[in-house]
Amino acid sequence: MESIPHPIPRTVEEVFNDFKGRRGGLIKALTTDVEKFYEKCDPEKENLCLYGMPNETWEVNLPVEEVPPELPEPALGINFARDGMQEKDWLSLVAVHSDSWLLSVAFYFGARFGFGKSERKRLFQMINDLPTVFEVVTGSVKQAKEATPYNNSSKLKPSVKMQPRQSESQPRGAKLSSKEEEESGEEEQEEEEEEQGATLCGACGDNYANDEFWICCDICERWFHGKCVKITPAKAEHIKQYKCPGCSSKRVRV
Repeated sequence: MESIPHPIPRTVEEVFNDFKGRRGGLIKALTTDVEKFYEKCDPEKENLCLYGMPNETWEVNLPVEEVPPELPEPALGINFARDGMQEKDWLSLVAVHSDSWLLSVAFYFGARFGFGKSERKRLFQMINDLPTVFEVVTGSVKQAKEATPYNNSSKLKPSVKMQPRQSESQPRGAKLSSKEEEESGEEEQEEEEEEQGATLCGACGDNYANDEFWICCDICERWFHGKCVKITPAKAEHIKQYKCPGCSSKRVRV
């Protein structure tokens, strides 16, 4: 049950930041904290909901009793389906409902504070630039392993660029004009940036950044920020085979 102790967002930017915080909390529950989340969703308990908080935390709790509620409520009774289906399918189902809830909360604030057409459109575009919770949890977000700069030993992958073979029709001594060289360099840089931009953290869903340490799971081959899975470069040096929290917690459910 959420009592909203956080400041109520009133602008497009504030609503988007609220959305990102809640989304971050839900992703943690369904990835890095999945073991704890699984245990809290006891089917023997009453109807439970998964709440994401603006400060990137989460909680499993009973729904609010007031009618109508202060905010739109998440899916009710997620715990009842836990043991009746494969864990992967159950987590995916919770993720889909979580995405729906996040949108409803964001546009509830928009309606409450009178967002116009242009503001609603801008808010949706900002939200749409982020991968959904479902995409992060299921791994359906494109993971460009080749573009990620760190391996499990925390060393930088060498960036090797092959020079194009010289055309047979071009004289050996011929050189590209400065304009052609500049255009070629720009194209290579754009391709590199596109590849790096396609690499997303399997925990938080954020894009790759040059100044951040990343580590790859040797089981599912998804990449994670070191800070999201609590792995430092020094610790990674001593890991022979890294398993992400999701792969570590996988086991046969009865």
